Amino acid sequence: MYGALRNLLFCLPAEQAHNVALGCLDVAHKMGVLTTFSRYPKPCPVNVMGLEFPNPVGLAAGLDKNADHLDALGALGFGFIEVGTVTPLAQPGNPKPRMFRLAEHQAIINRMGFNNEGLEHLVKNVENRRYQGVLGINVGKNKDTPNEQSEQDYRKGISAVYSLADYITVNVSSPNTPGLRDLQFGDSLKNLLYGIKDEQTRCEKAQGRYVPIAVKIAPDMDSDGIRFVARALLEAGLDGVIATNTTISREAVKGHQHEDEAGGLSGAPVRDASLQVIKGLYAELGERLPIIGVGGITDGESAAEKIRAGAKLVQIYTGFIYKGPGLIREAVEAIRAEQKQEPGL
Repeated sequence: MYGALRNLLFCLPAEQAHNVALGCLDVAHKMGVLTTFSRYPKPCPVNVMGLEFPNPVGLAAGLDKNADHLDALGALGFGFIEVGTVTPLAQPGNPKPRMFRLAEHQAIINRMGFNNEGLEHLVKNVENRRYQGVLGINVGKNKDTPNEQSEQDYRKGISAVYSLADYITVNVSSPNTPGLRDLQFGDSLKNLLYGIKDEQTRCEKAQGRYVPIAVKIAPDMDSDGIRFVARALLEAGLDGVIATNTTISREAVKGHQHEDEAGGLSGAPVRDASLQVIKGLYAELGERLPIIGVGGITDGESAAEKIRAGAKLVQIYTGFIYKGPGLIREAVEAIRAEQKQEPGL
């Protein structure tokens, strides 16, 4: 049934289809018919960052930037949901069109630019949610905030959502905010991470509750860059790393009509790059810092291979667009089978 619905949605421009699909999901949830489209996966619990996840397959940030559809998405069987990226102030994002499907590659190019309604809107939605599962909130900086002042935006985001999130993600890797990826390197990264840790400590003391913080990084890093990020995360005392965001490479989609569109490429073409970053991170981090694997998960095997590479959890987004809710169950089952083969997991 999802395949037929997807074919209809794909007749619309990509961003319009995205909005229509989420609206339909809300209606189906209110009518109690979501089970028509998906079956809940069997429990496959895992403990990561001190949190108990009912299964290791989550929804990546970006699909529900404002937590407008949290209850409906939470009814599909995800082990956890990450909303955002949210910035302190609302911003419209980049001019349209800014999302493009590459269907033959099971891929999407987007240059949304952190379009969102701001912290106040997201906080109200999360406060009013019925979804009781594990919730991650992804925070970023406003486009007009200079990189030298970016720490202030991240502190504002962390402080605003700290009491509501089960974990928080700091996004320094979107290619669609000018200069943002520069925060992943050198002293810029180290200073930002120490500022984030300081804000986490401040919030913990004020609220008497520890909320883990993960950092989301890009797939377009060489081995030296991966090694530097891993060591910086350990030194600063962060709680996890999400690998990876979208790629700026077009090597895997050469010749496609949208090859030259600016933005981040997601879906099947980023699978290998994401996997290599996970392997590189695990070589440095081992079991000291958990990795959440995301990028190019389109079936059970591509989910399980990220677990084999060292990830403790995975997230899906573009694969979910192409395959629908059935991908959640397929990925959970593949990871369960992988865990049975690895008694130490």
